[in-house]
Amino acid sequence: MTTVPSGAIDCDIHPATPGLRALLPYLDDYWADAIVARGIDRQNLDLTSYPSNTPLAGRPDWRPEKGAPGTSFEMLKAQALDGFGTRYAICNPIHVAQVLANDYMAAALCRAMNDWLAKEWLDRDPRLRGSILVPMQAPDLAVEEIERLAGDKRFVQVLTLAMGEQPLGKRAYWPIYAAAEKHQLAIGIHAGSMYRHAPTSVGWPSFYLEDYVAQSQAFQDQLLSLVSEGVFVKYPALKVVLIESGFTWLPSYIWRADKTWRGVRMEVPWVNRAPSEFLHENVRLTIQPTDAPPDPKQLTRICEQIGSDRMLLFSTDYPHWQFDGDEAIPQGLPASMMQNILVDNALETYPRLSQH
Repeated sequence: MTTVPSGAIDCDIHPATPGLRALLPYLDDYWADAIVARGIDRQNLDLTSYPSNTPLAGRPDWRPEKGAPGTSFEMLKAQALDGFGTRYAICNPIHVAQVLANDYMAAALCRAMNDWLAKEWLDRDPRLRGSILVPMQAPDLAVEEIERLAGDKRFVQVLTLAMGEQPLGKRAYWPIYAAAEKHQLAIGIHAGSMYRHAPTSVGWPSFYLEDYVAQSQAFQDQLLSLVSEGVFVKYPALKVVLIESGFTWLPSYIWRADKTWRGVRMEVPWVNRAPSEFLHENVRLTIQPTDAPPDPKQLTRICEQIGSDRMLLFSTDYPHWQFDGDEAIPQGLPASMMQNILVDNALETYPRLSQH
């Protein structure tokens, strides 16, 4: 790992709520009363990517004395913004609002989360940008939330999870992509699950290790769904960002997708270019965590095999523990790609960064 030069754009940090009660001021009277009456306000409904007490959930020096990692604005400012000399950082709060079976409660909590993020975080530092949480299980309500916040240029992305109710290329989700493309918002797909289905293709695992490693397969499935269903043909300006997906699996995935497409392209005639062309044009991936081989030269080779210097985005995944100290850049990333990874690719992926 190497240290980060000042001025990078961090495409994945994780502010967290101190608990559901923090959202009550941002709910309308009906939902605030309903949540208190049901006792839901006594719960912490952060949908964490890791069990909260595991080392991965937060570096020891990034944990506040009280509360979960990511709940302290002062620590995030000092460690993630000032600490890395960050130009912009995109906040990706992961919350159970995205997975509730009650569409209306999910929409209400997504609205509250977005307003909480704007007031408690974005308003406090001009370097912070936000992702819009939406209830993907109710695309019409998701579009309403996108339209409600589209005028606030600090929101640069629509956030969903890698494992949902169905593949993300399905036409039911297309109104969300239309709204995102219209407002120059990227679609961020973050590691995590709604747990409507088993997180592995062969059933429910016994251990967190299995769930964690299976995430990369979910990202691969979603990518091929988006390509095969024709999302990038219908919405050519849409950018999709895979967040915490890793990227070292990408070369072999691209080769197999292209090879298979050539053999069965009659099945998907609307896919008028090789999958690799859509992926290079429309898909981006954050660099943390990196499943890097032990020899940095091997990582250099993998980057060359990806076939594009536009696909990788710098991220720290703050406050999760993916590297030691300030060495957030894996050794082996080609020097010729660093300007793109640290700055230029993010500015292209998130045009609203330059509009605020």
